[in-house]
Amino acid sequence: MKAAIYHRYGGPEVLSLGDVNQPEPGDDELLIETHAAEVTKADCEMRRFSFPVKWFWLPLRFAIGLLRPRRAILGGYFSGVVVTVGKNVSRFRPGDAIFGTTKLRFGAHGEFLCLPQHYTLENKPDNISFEEAAAVPLGGLNAIHFMRKAGLQPGESILINGAGGSIGTFALQIAKLMGAEVTAVDHGDKADMLRGIGADHVIDYMREDFTRLDRTYDVIFDMVATSSYSGCVGRLKPGGRYLIGNPRVADMLRSLVTPLMSDKQVYFEFAGEGQAELHDLAQMLKAGEIRPVVDRVYPLEQIADAHRRVETEARLGIVVVSLKA
Repeated sequence: MKAAIYHRYGGPEVLSLGDVNQPEPGDDELLIETHAAEVTKADCEMRRFSFPVKWFWLPLRFAIGLLRPRRAILGGYFSGVVVTVGKNVSRFRPGDAIFGTTKLRFGAHGEFLCLPQHYTLENKPDNISFEEAAAVPLGGLNAIHFMRKAGLQPGESILINGAGGSIGTFALQIAKLMGAEVTAVDHGDKADMLRGIGADHVIDYMREDFTRLDRTYDVIFDMVATSSYSGCVGRLKPGGRYLIGNPRVADMLRSLVTPLMSDKQVYFEFAGEGQAELHDLAQMLKAGEIRPVVDRVYPLEQIADAHRRVETEARLGIVVVSLKA
């Protein structure tokens, strides 16, 4: 089968299209023909082995590959069609259109993949394309986790820092569904897109630093790893909640102290990417309550260009590769 592969760490140029063996499903697994997959920051970080959170560098290096990557195919979020199922599989049947996450197996940037039936997988809603479905799991699962963790109430205000990315675009829409007033922070080029999916206010971080403005919020959801911890906490209303999507070790330690010294709460808990949350997202998609914001769709042959697009941060939404282009 065809797949985007890499055998050494480095820039997008280390990626190439190659032939690899097609996987065979076990008794509890599905064989899935991949139609589309998201290209994420995590794919780019894995490819070059560079992560914003540095404290787990060494154990991760051993797990992923000390000198070269152990797994040649990236891609953790996908959509596709079930081809065959193992004898113990009861959740899905051949011909089912599904979407979901490969967890740490990766492999979605290849024509076929095998996954256990207990993984976070869901039937694709009929009203979205395979490309749109592939753009849902990463952003949607993380966004629904954090918005529910925030306990947003109707009429409360939330600022989303990094609102134009995979997670931010879904967090914005889910926050609006929960009745919140949303301020989105990102590059000014994304302002129209952000307003189009419901942002009440947009701040261009190139022109203004929201931590220095005289505005406060009930919730701040922060996806930017270099943000000022004290600046964000300082922009919370009494009893406010600060949710950190890309925490540094110092942020984790300070999050333990802040609730002891004030009435503000800080959370950095990572999303479990659970089945119940993906099911809820599918229902929202079917109802037209949320939609994935797809920036560009690349054919798999242009996987290096897709990685470059993600790394430039110029994208207006989510980058997807199509294996059926």
